[in-house]
Amino acid sequence: MFGLSELAILLIVVLIFFGAKKLPELARNAGKAARILKSEAKAMKNQDPPSGDQPTPRVIKAEPSNGAATPPEGGAGHGPVRS
Repeated sequence: MFGLSELAILLIVVLIFFGAKKLPELARNAGKAARILKSEAKAMKNQDPPSGDQPTPRVIKAEPSNGAATPPEGGAGHGPVRS
């Protein structure tokens, strides 16, 4: 994946970009984010029902209402009025 020289260059760029004082804080925040992500993924995995017990999706069919397809009386609503 990455060689030693690429990682060294990446570390130097990060040091220049963020500075040495911010690196411990960034690493701590990255660790917290990784722990939160891992715990949430584990919770979602435990929450999901087994794949064999999933209910079938409900299909909703729309019924046409009376008058929905008929045009309005008097020609109103057929686009812009030009004089």
